[in-house]
Amino acid sequence: MAWITRFLTAVAFLAVGVIFSPETFGSKLDGPNSPKLSTFIKLAHLLSFATAWGAALWVTFIGGIIMFKNLPRHQFGNLQSKMFPAYFSMVGVCCAIAVAAFGYLHPWKSATTAEKYQLGFLVSGFAFNLSNLLVFTPMTIEMMKQRHKVEKEQNIGDEIGWSKNQEAAKSNPKLAAMNKKFGMIHGLSSLANIMSFGSLAMHSWYLAGKLNL
Repeated sequence: MAWITRFLTAVAFLAVGVIFSPETFGSKLDGPNSPKLSTFIKLAHLLSFATAWGAALWVTFIGGIIMFKNLPRHQFGNLQSKMFPAYFSMVGVCCAIAVAAFGYLHPWKSATTAEKYQLGFLVSGFAFNLSNLLVFTPMTIEMMKQRHKVEKEQNIGDEIGWSKNQEAAKSNPKLAAMNKKFGMIHGLSSLANIMSFGSLAMHSWYLAGKLNL
């Protein structure tokens, strides 16, 4: 995933550049941009935002829950350890593109208060995803691998659900401590993911208000 991280960093720097110096990229502060260019950028913004929000909705509230309820716990954890870095990378790139496109179409110096708030929501969504990709997810995966090793010694992990883990933790202080630490890190990761989803949801409300049906 190293190339994804480098690409995400490049897109993030581009987004920051567009926000603080949109005129450098051709955005006009005192008049309309080229209609064709504006339409292309609006499309890029819409597709990037829709991809990020749709992926967040599916992974957070549907896909993850279905997998947890139907896969053996270690198999579920190993799958998540492969899926989440890709998920946070994709959503992060989409958020960065959405930020750059929105910043280009609504330069900060001439943006309304509502537009500045929306830019803030998009930047927040990107930042929360970045924190998950670079901080919480690596910590969670490492903690999960350590706990899996201890659980295999107890001959648990092939079941569905948490029941055997909780039972074994009552007589295994090391596993109990791991459960507590994993729960804390995973909780922070989940909180960052929910905050990102909430930020994107606020922007979806703004976009809905712009529709003329």
